[in-house]
Amino acid sequence: MKKTQVINDQFLSLEPFLKDCIENFETKGEPFGDQDRNSLKLFKTEKETLNVKSFKTPNIVNQIAYKFFRKSKAQRSYEYAKILTNLQVGTPQPIAYFEFTSALLFKKSYYISEQQACDLTFRELTTDLDYPEHEIILRAFTRFTFELHEKGINFLDHSPGNTLITKMENQYEFALVDLNRMEFKTMDFESRIKNLSRLTIKDELVSVMSDEYAKLIQVPTDKVYSNLWNEINTFQNKIKRRKILKKKLLFRK
Repeated sequence: MKKTQVINDQFLSLEPFLKDCIENFETKGEPFGDQDRNSLKLFKTEKETLNVKSFKTPNIVNQIAYKFFRKSKAQRSYEYAKILTNLQVGTPQPIAYFEFTSALLFKKSYYISEQQACDLTFRELTTDLDYPEHEIILRAFTRFTFELHEKGINFLDHSPGNTLITKMENQYEFALVDLNRMEFKTMDFESRIKNLSRLTIKDELVSVMSDEYAKLIQVPTDKVYSNLWNEINTFQNKIKRRKILKKKLLFRK
């Protein structure tokens, strides 16, 4: 099995520790967060806590694709984090990534970043409409998303759990996580609205976000609102179709 490793220059002194985290991932570390799709664990040094994400071994088709044609999720996460940092967009500090391959197939990959504490994620805004300063946070989040779009960042996984929110004195700061799906390009109105469509189906939030985004992009609020709801409905219908198809496939088995 061939190993590829890339370590941020600022963390080269941690190389032995990082290797140990990867080699003993199954037996060491503290499980963290949702473990359904990929495994996350925290590893502590004397100075900081590291977040190590172990991506699932892909199916055979993707094992070939990642081996010869595409960058791995770990590599993309690391490289996109560095791009975001250079663009002054919040994200946990990228530390390293590791990949394991055979002669013909891609097997495992790991992405390591600094663990970043937060007060909440966007998800809390969707589940608790009475959260303190709810509208203030929501409008600040909308301005943050607008800034992403202005910088040509299309965060394809712009969903409720992937933005960390922290209150700093009298303002809120935002940081993106789960970075392996991004595009960097000039974003037109349609792509901007589509990027907002995965966040919520609650009209209370959609109304506020539409109002704030309309001010920033300087178009009528009802245009943003109606287009956003069209994209939300399209996305939700796609999810429903996938669920129906999955049930049919499971029933056939």
